[in-house]
Amino acid sequence: MEREEDIFRQFRDSFNNLEGHFHILEHPVPVNRQMEYFKHSAKLRKNSSVSIAEEEIDGIFRSLEMPEVSEEEKKYSLSMLAGSKSVKAHRMLEEYVKHPDERLADWANMALMESRISLESEFSNEKQIYISTGLGGKNEKLRFFTLFVSKDKLPFKDYQRRVIDREFPYLLSHENCEIERMTVKDYHVEMLFLVPVRSDIKKILDGVIGECNQYGGFLSEMFTITNVKELTESEVEEIMNRDGDY
Repeated sequence: MEREEDIFRQFRDSFNNLEGHFHILEHPVPVNRQMEYFKHSAKLRKNSSVSIAEEEIDGIFRSLEMPEVSEEEKKYSLSMLAGSKSVKAHRMLEEYVKHPDERLADWANMALMESRISLESEFSNEKQIYISTGLGGKNEKLRFFTLFVSKDKLPFKDYQRRVIDREFPYLLSHENCEIERMTVKDYHVEMLFLVPVRSDIKKILDGVIGECNQYGGFLSEMFTITNVKELTESEVEEIMNRDGDY
């Protein structure tokens, strides 16, 4: 438990010590895909001769819709638009991510983020900070998947479900958190929610559990939380089957 406290504290402190404008990718993109994008982008930027003239932007953008253009060429085009520091290119990227080629959706969203950071760096003296997680976020909030388990692995009673449905949204909204999806199942609760980056996540969730447990102590004080990806059904089942104080 002490180790878990340290992890949450380090996570919170890492943001409290940062000054600048946070950029959080809204579209969930696997971390390895994000790293692939940044390596590709950095390689392009090393070549100082690589640049786009304003009159070339329309042609590059049109190439994204051409079936004869390869996926790799389109990735290159998206990265070039992202690094152009052009408002026109940025607007085109905003339009493209609304209806992208499914194979390029992650890449396009990364390109839009890079474009936004490049432009804000150009127009503002404020430091621009990119926060990378697999689940992304919204504005200055990070998205987390959280698993809560019933105490002693007993099925929830009807009144306990009602308590969860009432208390979770009420308490989290007071912490400026946003529930995007919450599912109460027989023995556990799955929740996808947004948390302000400087929040004390553990304190917030401990508080939610504590409030619910005033009505019969039916939730385990232990929970699983990740911002890497949503847990699959089999991963949830594996956690539920572990020995421990649930």
